[in-house]
Amino acid sequence: MYVRATETGETNRMDVVTKCPICGNGGTFYPLTPKDLHLYNQGSSDSWTVGHRLCPNPECRAYLFFCKPEHDLLVTFPALRIDFKTKNIPERICSCLEEAITCHAEGCYIASAIMVRRTLEELCEDRGSTGDNLKKRIKGLKSVVVLPNKLFEALDELRLLGNDAAHIESKEYDQIGKDEVTVAIELTKEILKSVYQMDDLVGKLRSLKKAN
Repeated sequence: MYVRATETGETNRMDVVTKCPICGNGGTFYPLTPKDLHLYNQGSSDSWTVGHRLCPNPECRAYLFFCKPEHDLLVTFPALRIDFKTKNIPERICSCLEEAITCHAEGCYIASAIMVRRTLEELCEDRGSTGDNLKKRIKGLKSVVVLPNKLFEALDELRLLGNDAAHIESKEYDQIGKDEVTVAIELTKEILKSVYQMDDLVGKLRSLKKAN
């Protein structure tokens, strides 16, 4: 494949509207050079626009490199990450889910699913739920944490997803891709929020009522 590069004119410079992978704020990113670079594959219609930008948040100003295929979604480096608020969540649990989020951002979806399962194992360990396998430990959580029934059901689905990722003979999920892992991480975040952060939110609301 032969790739030829040309500079795009200043008036044709691409507006990069995205979310910052560092601070999480969205906006139109500032250009660092007057022109972007246009790449195309000679002999075909494939083309890409590439360039670099700065986060518009004055407290961040993170550097962002982007690549925009002509007929596909914007790709950024660093990759965009799923938001995760870690307040009041034990460090070992945070570390596991943050690794799952990093793997997800880099397109390593099987590794991400395995780290979601590891997050559940750490949750059971932290709450003192015992058993000789994760299924029994998750069942034991019902006696030590308060969660809606749907989230308890989600815990078992997440266990199966991680199990399928780790063991080739498991067939609960035939394929593990971006969509499955995105939902898995969002569900895990909701579970952790209910276990570790809900009391703090309720306390804040009560304190506001007293102040009024």
